[in-house]
Order: sequence, then structure tokens, then C-alpha cells
Amino acid sequence: MAYTTINDPSAYFHTQLYTGNGSSQSITNDANAGNFKPDWIWVKNRDSTDSHMLSDSSRGSTNALTSQGTNAEFTPTNGNLAFLTDGFSFGSNNNYNRNTDSFVAWQWKANGGTTASNTDGTITSTVQANTAAGFSIISYTGNGTNGATIGHGLSQTPQIFFPKCLSTSTNWEMYYFPTGGTKQYGYLNLTNAFSTWSYTAPTSTTIGLSGSGDSNGNGRTMIGYAFHSVQGYSKIGTYTGNSNADGVFVYTGFRPAWLMVKNMSAGQSWWMWDDARIGYNGANYRLRADADTAEDADSKVDFVSNGFKFRDGDNAWNYSGNNFLYMAFARNPLVATNDVIALAR
Repeated sequence: MAYTTINDPSAYFHTQLYTGNGSSQSITNDANAGNFKPDWIWVKNRDSTDSHMLSDSSRGSTNALTSQGTNAEFTPTNGNLAFLTDGFSFGSNNNYNRNTDSFVAWQWKANGGTTASNTDGTITSTVQANTAAGFSIISYTGNGTNGATIGHGLSQTPQIFFPKCLSTSTNWEMYYFPTGGTKQYGYLNLTNAFSTWSYTAPTSTTIGLSGSGDSNGNGRTMIGYAFHSVQGYSKIGTYTGNSNADGVFVYTGFRPAWLMVKNMSAGQSWWMWDDARIGYNGANYRLRADADTAEDADSKVDFVSNGFKFRDGDNAWNYSGNNFLYMAFARNPLVATNDVIALAR
């Protein structure tokens, strides 16, 4: 296995807060960001019931999706989102820039907008991959065939894949591929419990698809986001709840900057936290990926140096015996003796 030496997770992920002005503005990322041009950006108004807005540099920054709805791809009126070398800019659209409201923008780096054709699967895909960060953006046209495959461009088998139809209204599927465990799927825009996924297993080069219209409808234009864990930078996995008031501790090997959790066993929301919004560790503010609701205060999760710990037994993230999926990105890795950490690539 090859390794690369990286000591700055913010070179690949950053959370930026800003205040809307109702006109147009450019946002420069904070000084603690890794000064990268984002390739996938997820924006949410924290104060109002405005849509989540997700755009990427493969589709073009002005083409948006919403995580809480079934919408096909659309171009927001007066959106004018653009990816800049150290941040982003946008127009007066309320979903990006409602006057005086507080916003959060989560940003990931792929390959600077440069894509490549990939013929590893039975369906040719167009891929923008960051193999060091374990993240790729995959475009393809579905063929409606159970067991069809697409190339993902990563150097390891993905653990999570979020496919979404761009050309018509559909649910937003999510595949979870644990190593040696039961493969499952759910829906990012719904609260449903997960179901068993029984199609072609993913490999280090391809992802298998069902024939579902949500992820592989015949002739439908699709986009997908694939991730695998990278030591010291990201961690994807599961834990079992205990309903204990002292909560569950989950080891990641780093202090999280961002966390998303979903109860796989029951109908619960996709909850998201980060360490940029005021009050983490004691009064952490949370958002729901499956709803356009404003954020609300929550004091039930701590980000610590090597993972995260819940402080109650809430059904949404710590119900006894339920299985929970989590996805976390790092603020700081656990630093080795030479002050850097080797990340698998």
C-alpha cells in the first residue's frame, strides 16, 4: 500500500460561516482553511427554512441539488454560485444569501474540476477523483440494469456512495458498503430505516448499481459522490447505541470538524454537526440533511481529540441496540512523533 504524508486535513475539507446580505458577495475562507478551491459545496441557511443547496465542479457550480427533496437538478434564480481559489461567490438567492441570516458552507476538494472518462465498469462514467482524500464525483447515464457497474477512480473500495438522478425527480439513494458486513441502502432525503442491498459488490475500481430509477434509471443522467475512510482525515463506520445518559464514545483517530449520523435501524433523521458553529461541546447546533428546517441548539455530542461522544440516549443517535451510520471529517489528526501523520492512499 502506498502512503502520503499529510498534516493538514483542512487541505481537503473546510466549514465556512458567513452572513447573507441579500445582494451578491464573495466569501473568502477563514485563515485556518487549507486555501483550496472547492469542488463540492453544501450550503444551508441556519436561521430559516430554506433549502440545502449542493453543487459541484463536475456539473458546474450553478447547477444545484437539494438534500431534503426529490428535485431534479436546477439552476437557482439569482444563484450565480462560483467556486473561487480560496472560497466561493453567489448572487441574491435566499437559499445562499438571505439578508442578515447566518449560513454554513461545507466544502470538499476533489480534483480541481478536472474530470476523466472511466471505462472500468459496464457503464462508462466521468470521474473527478481525489485519491489521497478518498473522494470522487462520478457522472454517468443509467441503463436500468440490476448489477451494472461504474468506475469510481479511487484507489480503494468505497464505503459510501450517494447517487442522485439529475434529469427527473427521484429520491436520493445512499449505499453503505461495510468491509465484511451487510451492505445496506437508505435515502438521504428520507428518514426511513435502511434495507439490505443485494447487488454487485463494490471493488477497488467499480461500484455496483441496482436497476432503480433513483440510482440507475435507463437513460437518466446521474451524479454520485463516493467516499472511503482515510486515516487521520476521514472515518466512515457504524456503532451500536446503548441509551445510556453517559452516551457512546466512537473512536475516529482525530478530532472531528464535521459529523453526520443516521439511525440505520429506525426512522430517524440524518443529523449533522460541525465545530465551526457556536457552542460545540456543550451546546452544539445541529442540522438535518433530510429537512430544510433551521438549526437548533443541542448539547448531546462532544468532539474530542480522538473521536466523538454522545451525552444522552436519544433515539436519533444512541438508542439501545440500534445500529448507527456515521461519517466524520477531521479538524486535527492524532499526530505522530515526527509531527505528521501518514495517510493511506
